[in-house]
Amino acid sequence: MRDFTDAEGRAWHASVLEEAGTDYKGRLYLVLAPRDGGGSTVTLDDVRWNSERAARRSLDSMSEVELRRRLRSALGRSGSAVAKP
Repeated sequence: MRDFTDAEGRAWHASVLEEAGTDYKGRLYLVLAPRDGGGSTVTLDDVRWNSERAARRSLDSMSEVELRRRLRSALGRSGSAVAKP
């Protein structure tokens, strides 16, 4: 959905994943993945949307500074953000 660079100049891709289930409220959540394929994908389960359209609109309107802040926050958390190989 959206590419950005972190403070060290590393390229990242912000997108969403859908949580399975019958409840449609907040089923999509933010995922940040390194563009080079190395490292871990970071999920932010507390950043949620009801539709892909709403998620795209939010990500398109976020500044790179905001995306970097969310990435730093996710990498610094121990419980809410889960790194996946």
